[in-house]
Amino acid sequence: MELLTADLRLGKVEDITPEFLQSRGFTALLLDVDNTLVSRATGELSSSVLAWVKAMKAAGIACCLLSNNWHRTTCNYAKVLDIPIVYKAMKPLPVAYVRALAKIGAHRASTVAVGDHAFTDILGARLCVMPCIQVEPLSTTDLWYTKIFRLLEKKLVDQ
Repeated sequence: MELLTADLRLGKVEDITPEFLQSRGFTALLLDVDNTLVSRATGELSSSVLAWVKAMKAAGIACCLLSNNWHRTTCNYAKVLDIPIVYKAMKPLPVAYVRALAKIGAHRASTVAVGDHAFTDILGARLCVMPCIQVEPLSTTDLWYTKIFRLLEKKLVDQ
């Protein structure tokens, strides 16, 4: 299923380096929050993610959070990281991706969407015709319906 398959799969966001992005002409990142940057088990930003975002910004890589979360807590992560956010995104609908691109003045071709979930993060990037990287979820703690989608993902994508 091409619509659910990322261009690249990595273990965690910290595996993405500014050098890797710049060598491929990427200047921006749209970042999922839950289980991509923040573990659902702890609800906290790790020191390694804080340092990673800081390194991206120092290298001139624009970042924007893109989350389906409806809780204002998600906005606190954006404040801590000092980057813009589009929440209540309703991924995989492309409209939130377009809003996020506009917030950081980026273009689809030079922006990478990063997330842990094929049915929201990756499908949304594909529908928006954007490059995407899928990372492993930070935790096995998930919403009940996300667990169902993860089982489908294993059958359809991880063959």
